Order: sequence, then structure tokens, then C-alpha cells
Amino acid sequence: MGTNSVSTVRRMSLRLAPERVKPMVAALLGAIDVSGGPTDEQLGVLGAITAHLWDQPDLDLNSTNSLDPASAAAAIVDPTERRTFHEILVALEACRHPLAVEQLERAEQYGKALSVTGAEVTMFRDLVQVGTERAAADFARFLDATMPLRFEPTLRDLPVSATEPEPELIELLFALQHLPEGSLGREFFEFHARNGLPVPGVEGSTLNHFYVSHDMTHVIAGIGTTAAAEVALSAFQMAMNDNDANVAALLSSLIVHEVGFGSAGKVASETHTLASSSAATLLASELARGSRCTADFSIIDHLSIAEVPLAEVRAQFGVHAPTDPDDGHHHW
Repeated sequence: MGTNSVSTVRRMSLRLAPERVKPMVAALLGAIDVSGGPTDEQLGVLGAITAHLWDQPDLDLNSTNSLDPASAAAAIVDPTERRTFHEILVALEACRHPLAVEQLERAEQYGKALSVTGAEVTMFRDLVQVGTERAAADFARFLDATMPLRFEPTLRDLPVSATEPEPELIELLFALQHLPEGSLGREFFEFHARNGLPVPGVEGSTLNHFYVSHDMTHVIAGIGTTAAAEVALSAFQMAMNDNDANVAALLSSLIVHEVGFGSAGKVASETHTLASSSAATLLASELARGSRCTADFSIIDHLSIAEVPLAEVRAQFGVHAPTDPDDGHHHW
């Protein structure tokens, strides 16, 4: 199966050895301990991650002593663990409403101590200190830079229009409906019909070539299109391989569905998606499920394997069934 130019080296960073969970949680608790302490939503998300990704449901966050930046840096020295710390902290920052300057400053103190940072810093700071319009402009530039990394490989260099349909792409994708039942391509076509979504190319959009790859990832992972599922899908991707493209995917989902200052294509912004315990559990469960995959299938040439049975594709990449396929967030 072909891949694109995005790095395929798997870092496997999100999983932790059992003895490494408590210091990681303690450091994260310290990083969200501002303005009266962590919020219920932040604790809910961190608790779900601790239970479902790191397999320690009995670790009591309320009785865990937090670590200050210097202590966190001393406790977390491995670069891979530090990257994991930062990736989870970004999600926890996004879950603080309203996002306050105290939270940003606290996170930046930890980032400086652990020598980790990311693209969210400018966007979050502009949101808090300047306003939504500036943050949305930051996000638009971020999408322009990162979305092409996530386009379907064979479509990446083809012209795309923001306003005009793509007849050749329409012909290519509509032909997938005639593939054998249960094939990846047939399931891809039916995904759009089932969810009331236009097949990429039918409507003009600069993201059509992204949607092909993105929707193929939905199909293989068996994850639906609710707001919570969209965030969970991006988390699943990052857990398969936390390369820059997949980290950008989760950050984008959090901005659109949790922080709520940007939009992507026709997806309008919204907030507090992870406030419910079920959404937090879904996020953590998909982090765990993605981390068990044997390779990252979000970056492969999906169209070249459209005739392959979906079950066979899932088996090749080690995609396990979700815990509850009938929860309204999956199609398995």
C-alpha cells in the first residue's frame, strides 16, 4: 500500500508504562491548576484518558498531588513522554471555558520547563488577548499550511476549485458504488449516502481532496460524524502516529468543536463538545483504539485499495472493533 510524504515513523508516544502514569497525571494536573483549580470538564477528560488510554481507572485525580513545572521537568525527562504531555495538555487547555490567560501562562511555564511547544500557542493567546477574529485568522492560516499534508495522496497535485465541481473526481468516486459489497470503496460511497454528505467533488471546495482521505479514515476506523465522533477520529489518528499532520488534525478538531473560534469547510464552530462524560470517554477510548493499530492508515493511497474488502483493510492495520459499536458514534 502506498503512502504520501508525511513521516510514517510511529512514535507510539501516547501509551505509558504503568509506573509512568502517575507522574504524567500529576504534571498535567499542575498545568491546569489555575483560577480555583481544574474545571470539571478538564478533570473529566483527564480522568477518561487515565482510565481508558493509560489503563488506570483507579487512579484518583483528587488525591494525586500535582507537580509544579520544575518538578514535572525532573519527573518527565524522556522526549517522547514530554511530547505526550504536551499533546494531552493542548486538549485539556481547549476544555477550559472560558480559556483564560492564566491557563495559557501556566501551560507555557510547563512547556518552557519541558522544552515542548506547538502551533496552538499563538492561536490561543490571540483568542484570549485580541479576540475571536484574530484567532480565526490564525486558524485559517494554520489550515492552509497543514491541510495539504492530509490530502488523498494521488489527488494532492491536482487543481481544485472553491466554487466549481470536479467532474473527473465525481466520475472516479461514483464508480466506487459498483464495487463489491463490503469493499472499502463501496463502503466509502455508502458512508456519504448514510450520513447525507455530498461525495467530494460534487460541490466546489478547496477541501475536496482532503475529504477523500478524511472520509476514508472515517470508514476504516468505523467512526461516525457526530461532533464528539469527529474529535475522537482525530484523536484516533494522532494515537496511530503522532506526526505533525495528525497532531494538527486533533488541534483542528478541538478548535472547531471544543474551543469554537474557527471553522473548516462547511463545519461550523461549536463549544463544550467534551463536557459530557460520554464524549470524554469516547475521546479516550479512541485514543486507546488508535494506539493499538499497527500502522497509520490515514496517510495511505486509499483509492489504490478501494476494491479490497474493508474487513481485510482493518485486519492489515490492526483496527479493533470499538467497545460499543451501537453508541451512535460508530458504524462497524
